[in-house]
Amino acid sequence: MSESDGIVFLLDVDNTLLDNDRVTDDLRRHLEREFGFVNSQRYWTIFEKLRAELGYTDYLGALQRYRLGAMDEPQLLLMSSFLADYPFADRLYPGALEVIEHLRQWGLPVILSDGDVVFQPRKVQRSGLWDAVDGHVLIYIHKEQMLDAVEQRYPARHYVMVDDKLRILAAMKKIWDYRLTTVFPRQGHYALDPGNTVAYPPADLTVEQIGDLLHVDFSGLLDAAGAGAVS
Repeated sequence: MSESDGIVFLLDVDNTLLDNDRVTDDLRRHLEREFGFVNSQRYWTIFEKLRAELGYTDYLGALQRYRLGAMDEPQLLLMSSFLADYPFADRLYPGALEVIEHLRQWGLPVILSDGDVVFQPRKVQRSGLWDAVDGHVLIYIHKEQMLDAVEQRYPARHYVMVDDKLRILAAMKKIWDYRLTTVFPRQGHYALDPGNTVAYPPADLTVEQIGDLLHVDFSGLLDAAGAGAVS
């Protein structure tokens, strides 16, 4: 694949294009309704422990661990269906798909997400994001550690990373430096946590919501890449 003359726009999924906090809230209510508060809390304890181990969220993996202590609960099969059939398209942020089309004026939109190998791809597919980026989807365990692989698959003169986590943006900026413009949508609990916002340097561009990018002109980005500026 030859180097792109334009920009490769790398787009996170959870709480960047899709309101994953609402997905979690829906799952929490479902668990409490079907299994009760105590069992729901047990699931989320397992979920958080697994996230600490893996470095990403694994809803189905947590369900597997939960099942080890609840082999006699047939309702667990329905819980897996709830996750697999969840209407993720209804949880896209307003303007998410339009932003992807907007970015095509200057480069190639690519989904770059963390996650497991089963549930995260299904989320991307069922939300409509897979088709929106024509199948240009990369899912890693720690995406900020996979930039060589990203660059090999999608070489470009300049990259733009859109992510709700300043930690990820800062880590990628350290590696790609002036070749990367970072965009921080202030959405979701990570982005709105004051502890996260003071712990890392600000992004090159901060927007209140992903739809705000519809009003951003990236036409001068390549010429200004050395200065890290966005018009």
